Amino acid sequence: MIELIINNEKRILDSEQETSNNTPPIPPSSSLSNSQKEGRALYYHHETAIIDEGATIGEGSKIWHFSHIMPGAKLGKGCNIGQNVFVANGVVLGNNVKVQNNVSIYEGVTCDDDVFLGPSMVFTNVMNPRSAVVRKNEYRKTHVGKGATIGANATIVCGNDIGAYAFIGAGAVVTKAVADFALVTGNPARQTGWMSRFGHRLHFDATNQAVCPESGVIYELTDNYVRECIQDNN
Repeated sequence: MIELIINNEKRILDSEQETSNNTPPIPPSSSLSNSQKEGRALYYHHETAIIDEGATIGEGSKIWHFSHIMPGAKLGKGCNIGQNVFVANGVVLGNNVKVQNNVSIYEGVTCDDDVFLGPSMVFTNVMNPRSAVVRKNEYRKTHVGKGATIGANATIVCGNDIGAYAFIGAGAVVTKAVADFALVTGNPARQTGWMSRFGHRLHFDATNQAVCPESGVIYELTDNYVRECIQDNN
């Protein structure tokens, strides 16, 4: 049985039922204490997740087991926050950001739309931490561009921005800024290629052009900068 609050009226529902205004049934483990509007759940969070007052969660987002969203954190629409994830005060996640299990996103981090954060990847926000030295006023900001992927167990040293659609290989340790569409791997991370918007490695020909095998979009490499060639269909 599920206790659902709709327009300030308590209703007891069987998990197979729908409400009179066609609200879909809510999983028994969900909590709607901070996520209802006009009788519809804005987002889902597991009963073990902690959503602090003052956090902003976008419609359609899901927050799973044992995760903690701090006050002042802002999550866009359609985000998926995995198990045992920590999102600190002041963190901003765009729409459709996917955070896999065991990730901590510290103050100073901003992720644009469609970013993928792989399992157990690491952000830092202080360059020279010491337990006995307070450095809360020395947090360095890290910006992750639209559509970027950060692989499992990768580490992003604070203050190094990740470009749009960049691809950080699993286990890489990023110690400098990463360009748009760049593929970086290793420790320390070094650029080893370029990736398409769809996540395929780009192979440039003698004319410095490459084609994504999935989308068919042409990419052009000029002065170590990659751009998509938008075709005019008119």
